[in-house]
Amino acid sequence: MTAAEHHSTLGAYAEPTRPVRAGWIAAFAGVWLGLWMAQLVPVQVLLPLQIEAQHTSEDWLASLVAYGIVSAIAGAFVVVAYPIVGALSDRTRSRFGRRRPWIFAGVLLVGAGLALLGIQTETVGTVIWWTVTMLGFCMASAALTAVMADRVPENQRGLVSGWISAPNAFGILLGIVLVTAVFTTTATGYLALAVSAVVLAIPFLLRLHDVPLTPDEAAMLGPLTLGAILSSIWVDPRQHPDFVWTVVSRVLINLSNAIATTMLLYFFTFALRMDDPTGFLVFTTVIYMVVTIVASLGFGKLSDVLGRRRVFVLASGIAQSLAALLLAVAPAEATAIVGAVLLGLGQGCFFAVDQALATQVLPSAESRGKDVGLMNIAQAGPQAFGPLLGAGAVVLFGGFTGLFIASGIAGIVGSVMILRVRSVR
Repeated sequence: MTAAEHHSTLGAYAEPTRPVRAGWIAAFAGVWLGLWMAQLVPVQVLLPLQIEAQHTSEDWLASLVAYGIVSAIAGAFVVVAYPIVGALSDRTRSRFGRRRPWIFAGVLLVGAGLALLGIQTETVGTVIWWTVTMLGFCMASAALTAVMADRVPENQRGLVSGWISAPNAFGILLGIVLVTAVFTTTATGYLALAVSAVVLAIPFLLRLHDVPLTPDEAAMLGPLTLGAILSSIWVDPRQHPDFVWTVVSRVLINLSNAIATTMLLYFFTFALRMDDPTGFLVFTTVIYMVVTIVASLGFGKLSDVLGRRRVFVLASGIAQSLAALLLAVAPAEATAIVGAVLLGLGQGCFFAVDQALATQVLPSAESRGKDVGLMNIAQAGPQAFGPLLGAGAVVLFGGFTGLFIASGIAGIVGSVMILRVRSVR
């Protein structure tokens, strides 16, 4: 029996039992690589440089705040869109399945948004096309995360989640190299990321056997109306406390990471006053990448073998917090290198294991897409609002020390919150 026939006999709502193969995992990692490059490289490099060029004022804080506002506006749309897109994908009836149309449309929207973003010379245009890009990322990533719950057995999810995390680290490095050493103008840098996102998605779109809903399965969800979609978004914390605690923990740990890492280029430039801050960012990113890939694949698989998730999430959040607190008490190049190692350990472990844990606390098989969409808000929201909150912390505390202390506290609190989850070891 082929994989496609096996999945077809199970039905769309069946709990997956057949392990996914190496080729499937490789294609899955590839589409994530393109999406991570499309989201994270603009946040780390292109958007700050583009917005700085749009502001002629010598006050670097003005461009920093403008960068935070641009990111936050896009983030507001994403926060609303994630659960709606997830709910729509749960109810999508097509011969291509439920998730594949949304992955395809999302990747195309990412490509178009980035290509047009690269030619913007005013902040308003930058806001519009970055928002479009993030909405595309939202569509594709919500569907992809739901695919993991649909198709990957529980005892393999730590490993497969590691192949979401590893492309995250490698994508940041590969993307930064592309836009700083190969495609050195803003327009060509964005275009390179756009093409990469589309091309890297093709193998998975061709390989994915996405089981369409049967009429009976679709009937279980009721009619597709705006009211039905909006009402389905609500998750009662009294009935599903583990889901809610996982979301809260994820928000805080991701916020800890986002408010610090999205400010690194500014920190290296204006606090440490480096001669080549972009070069040092690439150097620390290489360290972060190597450690993250090893940590994500190693700890993700180990969590599968041990059947434990919470202790890994707890340790990963604390490691990320320590990276931020070190920069707060001893801001220096050497400390930044140590911080890159700790951040890589923590982020790699967190991405792999927390993603696996999240799929184990979803309220129901019928609403996986919507519930995963809510989970993804806890990742995309902090990433989007992190620059604005980070800029606010820098302004409020008169420097970067307060920023890194806030980052450390958020990570520690988020780590402890995961211990409230009871249904997962």
